[in-house]
Amino acid sequence: MYFRHFEHAAPSPAAATELTRRQFLKVTGVAGTGLTLGLLVPGVAAAAGGGAPIGSFAMPFVHIAPDNTVTVICKHLEAGQGVWTGLPAIVAEELDAAWSQMRVVNAPAQVPQYGNLAMGGQIQLTGGSTAVANSWQQLREAGATARAMLVRAAAKTWKVPANDITVSEGVVSHGKRTATFGQLAHAAAQQPVPAQVQLKDPANFRIIGNDKLPRLDSRAKSTGKQQFGIDVRLPGMMTAVVMRPPRFGGKVTSFDASKAKAVAGVVDVVQIPRGVAVVGRDMWSAKQGREALQVTWDESGAEKRGTDALMKEYRAMGAGKEAVTVTKSGDADAALAQAGKRVEGEFEFPYLAHAPMEPLTAVCRLSPDACEVWAGSQFQTVDQANIAAAVGLKPAQVSINTLAAGGTFGRRATPDSDYLSEVASIAKATGGKYPVRLIWTREDDVTGGRYRPMNYHRVAAALGKDGKVAWRQRIVGQSIVGGTAFAAMMIKDGVDPTAVGGSAAEQYDLTDVHVSWTEAKVGVPVLWWRSVENTHMAYSKEVIIDELAQAAGQDPVAFRLALLQKHPRHVGALKLVAEKAGWDKPFAGGAGRGRGVAVHESFGTVVAQVAEVTVTGDKITVDRVVCAVDCGVAVTPDVIRAQMQSAIGYGLSAALMGKITLTDGHVDQTNFHQYQVLRMPDMPRLIEVHIVPSANAPSGVGEPGLPPIAPAVANAVRAATGVRLRTLPFDLAAARRA
Repeated sequence: MYFRHFEHAAPSPAAATELTRRQFLKVTGVAGTGLTLGLLVPGVAAAAGGGAPIGSFAMPFVHIAPDNTVTVICKHLEAGQGVWTGLPAIVAEELDAAWSQMRVVNAPAQVPQYGNLAMGGQIQLTGGSTAVANSWQQLREAGATARAMLVRAAAKTWKVPANDITVSEGVVSHGKRTATFGQLAHAAAQQPVPAQVQLKDPANFRIIGNDKLPRLDSRAKSTGKQQFGIDVRLPGMMTAVVMRPPRFGGKVTSFDASKAKAVAGVVDVVQIPRGVAVVGRDMWSAKQGREALQVTWDESGAEKRGTDALMKEYRAMGAGKEAVTVTKSGDADAALAQAGKRVEGEFEFPYLAHAPMEPLTAVCRLSPDACEVWAGSQFQTVDQANIAAAVGLKPAQVSINTLAAGGTFGRRATPDSDYLSEVASIAKATGGKYPVRLIWTREDDVTGGRYRPMNYHRVAAALGKDGKVAWRQRIVGQSIVGGTAFAAMMIKDGVDPTAVGGSAAEQYDLTDVHVSWTEAKVGVPVLWWRSVENTHMAYSKEVIIDELAQAAGQDPVAFRLALLQKHPRHVGALKLVAEKAGWDKPFAGGAGRGRGVAVHESFGTVVAQVAEVTVTGDKITVDRVVCAVDCGVAVTPDVIRAQMQSAIGYGLSAALMGKITLTDGHVDQTNFHQYQVLRMPDMPRLIEVHIVPSANAPSGVGEPGLPPIAPAVANAVRAATGVRLRTLPFDLAAARRA
């Protein structure tokens, strides 16, 4: 049931990632036609069958079919970050498969079998740059186990010792005898599951770390054949858009649907908890109907403040009574008072929209005892619970068909499953008469909230005669997880780590430190945004550290290295980026030219970057970025480089032009003409990515490339002009006036 086929969807070509659900059921559901392998999550052995033969495993990770294809069932959302290549690469390596025989399909929404082990295995989600990291050991063992069983099947068939058999490029061999995986799959499925398997020596890796490994989804995505939520077609399906409150926190008082229903193609207008939905036979009809809809709103509980007023309040809170202590050691106030070299700064960070290129879209088909959803779901377990609540079913009655997503950056991982709850609510309100496809327009997305929180930082740092750095920082901003189901397990001692993580105390060797946080109570919905708290914490940290180095008359790289003796991975990345950037050589500067450096760890990965800029008047041009990344074993180097480049571009968008503002509670921006993102001509002419060699287990790469770029550019601008950039996005004219 959980892999039901889109009966009336566009047919999928037989490319690497495009095995249909019907084909998958066909090859996995017929006894004796293949080897299906799944690793049991610890503590779930009894439920999944314990040591039963592999063929009886209910939730597989790997399937080997008679046609010699190897299909990896991917429990993580593919949103462009490359998991449809990285996870199959892990399996293929241990299996000794040929890359040409690898395929991938999405897993059903089901825990604990497909739980994210980095989150305890009880929640299926993609986030925190954990996909490869949490699957690394699990999928290595899956591949190695499948290989061992294929070898045993061959040994039994050929009556030879298993140790004498070799496997290479999907072919099992003994002397002149050979067999493909597909030919051995049936016999392998009859073999007992080995209790332990020998994993490959990393020195013998040929797929993991392969710099030329093609992405499995490249062809489908580049030809337009990849299926996203907006592409789903079901019999009798209608399309819906939603009229939402003009201010956050508003509610429907009443509505007049007469003019909307008079629009040709409009079939229903229904109220749902989040507003009023207009349902049409196509997107145009629904959109035109929404424009004709008349709604009266109750805004008594709505957020009516603008961002200027909010920032004024933030500044007052930052200068007022101390709030929650994040971390404290030594005596920061005494050390600051006694130190000779001191720098201070007030930093302001705006709200930021995620703005994925694919707007939020989902399809829902509802019956009295089941609800089926198609979407680029990032939070499957949470989404199932919220969808079930919206339609009055149990989570087990909700099936989610996870599709590829055209970007997310955290936007599809909402604790309240906003767009999925909406489509389910529409299906419920219309009585399940037809499947419903909900589409958010770009305007809906930009004005719809769930932004990176606005933040204010007040930092003072000083360098003592003993070379030690004292640090005091106050942070004011909203809590992302406060008031959600995640609060109980994430907020400790009143501190939301997604608001304040990645502070100087965590990243440098500091003795006298005091970091505190004041939670701002604002009605603007916020959410984790690519790199979450690190986006603002890394900025103030790296800018102040750089200014402290300048005040001390020291080289910025050397100054950092002296404060990183307990952080060898930071040291390694920083030294590599300095070497590749030619930091020790005279910089070919000239008028308006400068370079800056920054280093930061997030999601278990350390990234150091050097930015070279040219400042002409008030215009900042980023000419070159050199990036060094330590992410453990580089499973797919080409994907890692792409993610670093992507994060640099995304981070530059925010640093140079990104902001969401409100006037009297109304969002000012509506589309990309106002919420601007980096265009191709604005990208640095050269981005170099260098991967630090490592034998450590893989860590995240989807997010860690973003935090260092803005401070590296700011430090470069200060080196070129002497201007300190304290407010984002950068405004050189305003900074000069300040």
